Amino acid sequence: MVTITERFRNDTTSVYSEDADLVWERTFDAPLEVVWQAFMDPERIPLWWGPHGSTATVVEMDVRPGGTWRFISRAPGREDVPFTGEYLELDPPASFKQTFIVDVDGMREHVGHESFTFEEVNGKTKLTSRSHFPSVDELEGALATGMIAGGVETWDRFEAMLADR
Repeated sequence: MVTITERFRNDTTSVYSEDADLVWERTFDAPLEVVWQAFMDPERIPLWWGPHGSTATVVEMDVRPGGTWRFISRAPGREDVPFTGEYLELDPPASFKQTFIVDVDGMREHVGHESFTFEEVNGKTKLTSRSHFPSVDELEGALATGMIAGGVETWDRFEAMLADR
């Protein structure tokens, strides 16, 4: 039996866990192709990736199965945090899967798996992101870092960037 736990909900975003998976759902007021391109364009990633007050630098972004990505997150009052992963599957503009690694000592051995699906709904785009953790305990540890607040702020920045297109 799958255990579903609501983690966060507001007018725009729903976050819940299904056992060791964390699921995000949000509908963006932009067409499917526009949302897809914003995810796949290395020049647009710095405009939205990360919570308020942070910046992101795209070091590498080879969008193809087997290609790798690497972003550096910067924010006042903390060291830079590198994130990296590999694109596993791409089905433009419907979905992609990737690995996700926080590339710092003590974390890089924890390889996350993420899937993103994009669905057109009345001219808008519903985005569902699913992050799989090796265990419920690892999911709870990640949640304790404040990742939901940072994720909601990231989606808010994404929405604002889409509105400025």
